Amino acid sequence: MTSTLSDTITGTGGTVRAEITDGVADVRLNRPEKLNALNAAMFGDLVEVGLVIRRRPDVRAVVLSGEGRAFCAGLDFSVFSAMTDRTDWRDRDVERVDQLDPDDELRELSRGQRAARVWAGLAAPVIAAVSGPAFGGGLQLALSADIRIVAPDASLSVAEVRWGLIPDMAGTQILPRLLGMDVAMELTLTGRVVTGAEAARIGLATRTADDPRAAALELARQIAGHNPEAVRTAKALVASAWRVPFGDGLAAERAAMTRIATSPNQREAVRARLEKRDPVFTDPPLETPPENQP
Repeated sequence: MTSTLSDTITGTGGTVRAEITDGVADVRLNRPEKLNALNAAMFGDLVEVGLVIRRRPDVRAVVLSGEGRAFCAGLDFSVFSAMTDRTDWRDRDVERVDQLDPDDELRELSRGQRAARVWAGLAAPVIAAVSGPAFGGGLQLALSADIRIVAPDASLSVAEVRWGLIPDMAGTQILPRLLGMDVAMELTLTGRVVTGAEAARIGLATRTADDPRAAALELARQIAGHNPEAVRTAKALVASAWRVPFGDGLAAERAAMTRIATSPNQREAVRARLEKRDPVFTDPPLETPPENQP
């Protein structure tokens, strides 16, 4: 790809930062001294940065990772203290909700659900790169990615039950679809910690890599080099297979193929391969963001 874009997005709270270069958004959770634990500021920043990226048609792939030695250790201890004291820690994020379109599905969600599901709703594929702990809400954030690359010695846990809670960032809905009902039930009811290697074996992760972020960025750059219309459409079609009848999925597939075949970007893909050069694609306008996963 020709380098056309490089800039930085930082959430208001300073806890989430994104570097966008050549169509790849490198998003980092930025509380390394706290193992990137989720506090009120980070919940808000995840929504804020996610919404900015969601509105940018020039973002073709996203990598989500954590600074330092953890992906995300789950809820910050200050949040648990607030719960014990019956203090409302959530800072309800009214301004950000008011900025959403009236029919935006994120409006009806809780703050934690919005912080995760805004990433699932991106048109561009999202790759989570997991090193160190991914516990509780941190694991649920990774579950909202389309692909998860984890370090073999990473630690993953549906940890909420150990704190007397339940997963509330869509984990109860995604886990059974990924793992099957029984495995999802075991992990949710016990809070058992699994390694990255086991996570890949049971389907909680896509694959392992010694350096998950480097592997995720390499994959993101590969994806960003393909026809963005084909990538967006393929992501939406594959994700929709979780929730639409088979026949409806086939109909959507036919309609999409009719639209994409012989489009300018598709013709450029063919010409570039025949001429043995890198393609130069145009980023199409974004449609209203769908909810790509249940």
